[in-house]
Amino acid sequence: MKSTSKKPTEALLQDSHDFSLVLGGPLFQLLRRTHLADDALMLLRQRIFVISLFCWLPLLALTALESTMMGGNVAMPFLWDVEVHVRFLVVVPLLIAAEMVVHRRMRPLVQQFLERNIIPADAMARFDDNLASAMRLRNSVLAEVLLIVLVYGVGILFIWRHYVVLDTATWYAHPSGEGMNFSFAGMWYAYASIPIFQFLLVRWYFRLFIWLRFLWQTSRIQLSLVPTHPDHLGGIGFLANTAYAFTPVLMAHGALLAGNLANRIFHLGAALPDFKMEILVLVTLLLAIVLGPLLVFAPQLGQAKRTGLREYGAVAERLVREFDAKWVRGGAPADELLVGNNDISSLGDLGSCYEAVRSMRIVPLTKDTIVQLAAATLVPFLPLMLTMMPLEELLKKLFGILF
Repeated sequence: MKSTSKKPTEALLQDSHDFSLVLGGPLFQLLRRTHLADDALMLLRQRIFVISLFCWLPLLALTALESTMMGGNVAMPFLWDVEVHVRFLVVVPLLIAAEMVVHRRMRPLVQQFLERNIIPADAMARFDDNLASAMRLRNSVLAEVLLIVLVYGVGILFIWRHYVVLDTATWYAHPSGEGMNFSFAGMWYAYASIPIFQFLLVRWYFRLFIWLRFLWQTSRIQLSLVPTHPDHLGGIGFLANTAYAFTPVLMAHGALLAGNLANRIFHLGAALPDFKMEILVLVTLLLAIVLGPLLVFAPQLGQAKRTGLREYGAVAERLVREFDAKWVRGGAPADELLVGNNDISSLGDLGSCYEAVRSMRIVPLTKDTIVQLAAATLVPFLPLMLTMMPLEELLKKLFGILF
């Protein structure tokens, strides 16, 4: 007879899309009603096209009407503002596309926990509660309302106005004795385009918080880890691969900083090496945000490894002593042959098991994961390398390395 405690999770297993960091919340419901998304988060190209152009196209039209699109009496015309184009034509599409990537990569997560028997039967109800709690937080209306308040109350009225707006004449604002006077394009930029962009950004931070919270709650369960598992992570090696789902989010942050640096390089005469510390801090911070949540399993992995070494060490001790007494100390019958004997095979098999336990990792991360995610973050900076050397010289160096 099946335990009734498994039924809720079995339902989630059959309806795998229920675990998703992105299929929920007021914005998702709005996109469904406006036919920019369906229940499976399809219509991706339509979403990217409409949202990106809603942010960027009015700016192009208004600056054309105000004669600040390519020139005028401003230090930075609209078309020369690299950061604004990267923000709305690169970063926003990446943030939207990341939803589909994360949704598809995260869907098998619940099945993996169950199919590998990671969750003990007596902890299944607690695991169900963790899932339900994560989904409630994902669907929270209050949470997204607070994000909107944060965007306008802190992001626009405080941080953007006081620390981001350039203190010079630009396509979106002109300095005066009473502060900055926004143009019509600047009004749309400040109260429509930037808030949409910031909301999409902080919404991702909120989803990462949900992910961290779910992993932390799951790590509080006494998981059924197998120290000899070939993934060298007790059976939860699949969690390490989930980090790749956030690659578009990392690229979006890299592009955001690259656009900001491009303006400084093209308009202020700076050089890319001047910002190596900012780039290093960005990469380090993003890796910590994406990979850090996986570290909550380190205590259990460490305990499983120590227990495995102790238990398999005890079995190995017994086996090697019996092998030694039988085949080295003369305890074997005279007519028993050593060649082809199963004793040697058993000794070798146990040695392999012990080595598997010894090589078990206590951190669900690999060097390849760190390098690949860091590389994805740095990809948007490659075009800026052309400001340091001509394209022909850069290609020669690359071909020299490759060939």
